[in-house]
Amino acid sequence: MEFIIPDFGSFEIWMSLLTLTFLEIVLGIDNIVFISIVSTRLEDDKARRKAIDWGLFLALILRVGLLLGVSAFVAMQEPLFHLKASWIQGAFSGQSLILVVGGLFLLYKSTAEIHHKMEGEEFQVAVKEQTYSLGRAIVQIALISLVFSFDSILTAIGMTNGLEGALLLMIIAVVISMLIMMLFAVPVSRFVNQHPTVQMLGMAFLLLIGFMLIVEGAHLAHLEVAGMAIGTVPKGYLYFAISFSLFVEFLNFRMRKRTTQPVKLHTLTEVAAEEGLLEGKKKAK
Repeated sequence: MEFIIPDFGSFEIWMSLLTLTFLEIVLGIDNIVFISIVSTRLEDDKARRKAIDWGLFLALILRVGLLLGVSAFVAMQEPLFHLKASWIQGAFSGQSLILVVGGLFLLYKSTAEIHHKMEGEEFQVAVKEQTYSLGRAIVQIALISLVFSFDSILTAIGMTNGLEGALLLMIIAVVISMLIMMLFAVPVSRFVNQHPTVQMLGMAFLLLIGFMLIVEGAHLAHLEVAGMAIGTVPKGYLYFAISFSLFVEFLNFRMRKRTTQPVKLHTLTEVAAEEGLLEGKKKAK
């Protein structure tokens, strides 16, 4: 597998890297929640910290390995099967198939998450009273992180598909996001939990990326529906939508921060100054 160095002088490369890193962090919040639950089975804080660090490190290795495997499957461009009917026809390769299936998965996952957040249901996790050994906790954390890796890997492929050096770009974004999770797991989780609109925004981005993956996969399969060929969605539209949404969320965040500041009571001197009483006294003197 050939590693192509991305053109880091390109705005599109940096936009993809920043957006992908942000989405990887947002997608990792639920991962952090479950990791925290497993780490509570350990007896002391030092063992908990060690289990989280080693578990996330193993998860990073597994995630990069899974990313390499999926990327190799995406590189398969020879048709695997042909679809021919009176109103639809196309030739699906490994690349187009993983994009379409991955897009459908992201649509399902993001829709289910949005429904879950809107319903306000809480995770119901059965916590046993027994304690875990350090090795068992590390293995469970690594496996949990691997399960949560599929949506993030499909998101990475959707964001970077067609870019030069996409594989290395995805690995960089995954490594950065995992390092941030290792260093700032508690503060990041607390921030997103205190500002649920950030997580909801991330799920909305997944809807866009899932739709784009399906369209891109259908285009690569040369799919024709009722005699009409499926085109592509320029990534510039996606970048603009994400950038504009983040800007609006930043404005909302600043507005909420200003409106939730504690009320400051005016002193008698300030009230008198506003009413002009102090000025009158000064003039009288």
